[in-house]
Amino acid sequence: SPAFVVYIGKSAELVAGILLTIGLFTRLASLVLIATMLYIAFYVGSGKIWYEDQHPFLFVLLGLVFFFSGSGKWSVDEWLQRKEK
Repeated sequence: SPAFVVYIGKSAELVAGILLTIGLFTRLASLVLIATMLYIAFYVGSGKIWYEDQHPFLFVLLGLVFFFSGSGKWSVDEWLQRKEK
């Protein structure tokens, strides 16, 4: 049902945003964000990423930055790795 897909998408955005904010499971959260925004940019939108649907595609690019750069020095992921050592 379309309403279910909308609620799943909004929930994915909310959870991924919270996880990225605190730096927990950063790469997994960025993959969820990338998948959600690609769905919005190309399936919900018309796929015109340089004209009309540029904001979801910019979030895809930001998700790629977080995926490749990681969480950073002041994140929960880094704190957990230091705690294990």
